[in-house]
Amino acid sequence: MVPATLASPDPPTTNAPPAIVTPTPAATAPTATPECTECAAAIPATPTLQGEILDCPECGAELEVRSVRPLVLALAPDVEEDWGE
Repeated sequence: MVPATLASPDPPTTNAPPAIVTPTPAATAPTATPECTECAAAIPATPTLQGEILDCPECGAELEVRSVRPLVLALAPDVEEDWGE
């Protein structure tokens, strides 16, 4: 039996890397309610990607997410036909 004075009170150390904590989607989602830039109606969506297109339920405008943090919406550009020029 090992005397109590010789026993190590510290737990053994490991070389494991520190844990990486990733934020939950709720913690990273924008808190502001998106509004249409054309009619100021509330957009019932939570944009998560820059470049995402959202449709306004009131006026039908297509809005592009320019930035997620801070949330910036702008009227989406019209898609024009490319004739290979």
